Amino acid sequence: MSKDHHQYAVIPITCFILVCLFALQHYGTHRIGSCFAPVVLIWLLCISTLGLYNIFHWNPHVYQALSPYYMLKFLKKTRKGGWMSLGGILLCITGSEAMFADLGHFSYAAIQIAFTFLVYPALILAYMGQAAYLSRHHHTIHKIGFYVSVPESVRWPVLVVAILASVVGSQAIISGTFSIINQSQSLGCFPRVKVVHTSDKIHGQIYIPEINWTLMILCIAVTIGFRDTKHMGNASGLAVMAVMLVTTCLTSLVIILCWHKPPIVALCFLLFFGSIELLYFSASLIKFLEGAWLPILLALFLVTVMFVWHYATIKKYEYDLHNKVSLEWLLALGPSLGIARVPGIGLVFTDLTSGIPANFSRFVTNLPAFHRVLVFVCIKSVPVPFVPPDERYLVGRVGPPAHRSYRCIVRYGYRDVHQDVDSFESELINRLADFIRYDWYKTHGIADVCNEDDGSRSGSSSSECRLAVIGTVTFSGLPAFDIEGSIQPASVSIRFPTTDSTSDAIEMEPVSVAERRVRFAIDNELETDTQSETDVRLQEEVQDLYAAQQAGTAFILGHSHVRAKQGSSLIKRLAINFAYNFLRRNCRGPDVALKVPPASLLEVGMVYVV
Repeated sequence: MSKDHHQYAVIPITCFILVCLFALQHYGTHRIGSCFAPVVLIWLLCISTLGLYNIFHWNPHVYQALSPYYMLKFLKKTRKGGWMSLGGILLCITGSEAMFADLGHFSYAAIQIAFTFLVYPALILAYMGQAAYLSRHHHTIHKIGFYVSVPESVRWPVLVVAILASVVGSQAIISGTFSIINQSQSLGCFPRVKVVHTSDKIHGQIYIPEINWTLMILCIAVTIGFRDTKHMGNASGLAVMAVMLVTTCLTSLVIILCWHKPPIVALCFLLFFGSIELLYFSASLIKFLEGAWLPILLALFLVTVMFVWHYATIKKYEYDLHNKVSLEWLLALGPSLGIARVPGIGLVFTDLTSGIPANFSRFVTNLPAFHRVLVFVCIKSVPVPFVPPDERYLVGRVGPPAHRSYRCIVRYGYRDVHQDVDSFESELINRLADFIRYDWYKTHGIADVCNEDDGSRSGSSSSECRLAVIGTVTFSGLPAFDIEGSIQPASVSIRFPTTDSTSDAIEMEPVSVAERRVRFAIDNELETDTQSETDVRLQEEVQDLYAAQQAGTAFILGHSHVRAKQGSSLIKRLAINFAYNFLRRNCRGPDVALKVPPASLLEVGMVYVV
């Protein structure tokens, strides 16, 4: 094919491959990834074999080029030209650093062994082979490339393996993007998108349709817009060097804050690695107008979206925090004020971990009734990958037992799979039942969970008790005043009434290792009567809970509209009134994210002035 016709064939073929690759994503990585490992292994062995062939066939002494002496001699001789070429030299390692982005899927040892004993030797042998070939042919060839050094008899098979390897590399980037977006939205740093878990057995394999098709459009646009690998290489080189530079800066902070090393150690680390990376980064920056502008533009756009979303989310939380209603207001609601309690369970979703959210007070003001069993549900994403199921639910009372109001904080890690609404509802009811049994036995048998100390800690939350982690252990078989043996919840978490975030919870050691025997010197007849009364009230509360579940569950969510307050700066008004509200209207709502059935949904309109 002539050169003129070649450029018209490469672009359509590339776009076709990209469309096919993105169209297959909904099948899941576990289906389309079964042949990925053999393809990469064949590709690495292929370039290693070609490198060894070229070394022994053309120049066996090329191994001497591994010496840093030649690197310094090259820079000294070429000066500015050598420095400018570093941006292209950087492309030799782009792609290999993507292995370290898979630390969430593989162990440290697996990545270290694979890189040290397979990837790095294969790269060294491949480039040494090309150098050996060029050392004998640099006067006769006009274009330096990988396929020039490939023997003509195996050129077509190598091309096929190379295309397959590039598809695998693209798949790794796509899967990594899905994981990062999912974790970002769990931490409140990205608008809500649809996350589909494609595997029942392998955790973490997900598919995000919106991100998938957006990536496909961007990839095709870049392919058609740049049309050659030179501009793409410049963009890739700058992106990789920026990632390495940022990683070095953040690692220096980790050395001080997490590893507790002296600052001088972090400074030495930063100066040594940072100076090398700055050298390459500066060489990549000079290619800014030749394609390197693309990753900077995309990064600025993504950072703007994430910042606007996170900023508005924090402002909404602060508004809820400052406008929450006291528990005394809730406890005062009753028939004397024309408030009715209707059968069923009302799940009020809120971001607050204490107090009554303003959207519930607005709900009761406009509709003077609420459910017989009321549960304030707060779903928190904590900055850990996974939360064990037996430590996920923190449950406590809101007011006295007769009020039938509870608070439940559900904690998910940023890589946890959220339950569907049916299993979540049944799991929540079971945890509430376990807590009711636990609370009655603790209050009337061992210690007063909601004692006077709680009331003295906060005026506005005096009727809200501590929260307890309710795991898989039930308390239905415990006697009231005679406890012998070991109680085995995974952990006990105590939260005082003034706590506004789950990070203030006090984790206590598991009590499963300690034998306890608590007895009270109480008259047998009084003990029997008290225990009988406790059992009756306990059974009554549990029966009320399950009866309310049979009557139906309503999900009460806030439908928010955010606007900047008067006198705000132009940038803030643009960010809140236009950018955030545009993102909110075009992303998935909380009812869709929680998979709430429309027939059970109650939305309360709220205007947030931040």
